[in-house]
Amino acid sequence: MPAREYLTQADNSYYYSSKYNYKPAGCKTGARSMFSLGSKEPVVATAKIVIDCSPEHVFSYLGEGFFENYPKWSPEVVELEPVTSGPLRLGTIARQVRIDQGRRTETKFKINEYEPNKRLGFAGVADPFRCSYELRCIDSGKSSELTFTFELLEIQMFMRPFEKLIRVVVQEGAQRTVRNLKRLTEAKKHAAG
Repeated sequence: MPAREYLTQADNSYYYSSKYNYKPAGCKTGARSMFSLGSKEPVVATAKIVIDCSPEHVFSYLGEGFFENYPKWSPEVVELEPVTSGPLRLGTIARQVRIDQGRRTETKFKINEYEPNKRLGFAGVADPFRCSYELRCIDSGKSSELTFTFELLEIQMFMRPFEKLIRVVVQEGAQRTVRNLKRLTEAKKHAAG
């Protein structure tokens, strides 16, 4: 899939600039040149889980309590703070510090999807990643199906030899994320009585 320009919120689509996706003249989409050191396909991990809570309850934890709760379901996040003021909403920018596999990274991200009780998503401001959390009401509103998707839109050249390992680690992280959210939201529901 060729890279496209990042579109505005009104388009309901978010793509990243193709400035780093160089394709030699004459190459077909998806073709690799002899100098290619790895796949230019994004790393995408998706995980689903059923949570014994209504979408409203899950979104309250996920979206409304984002700055308090995100480090709980994603313990790799060691620092998290809003850059913009006000409650979490479309366009909010935040800064996070993560330690993944012993590697410390600092990134800023922007909320690019915010639909109460249905969807929350964010994308890196300068880093090529996207995350989305989608909720679907099941069992007459008593339960929710949570789908989490993480996309690493570009692998740095020096990391390309480790692409298969990166894909495995990212998928395991997605599974861990939905399990953590299930455990935390169900515990909060039972504690509230």
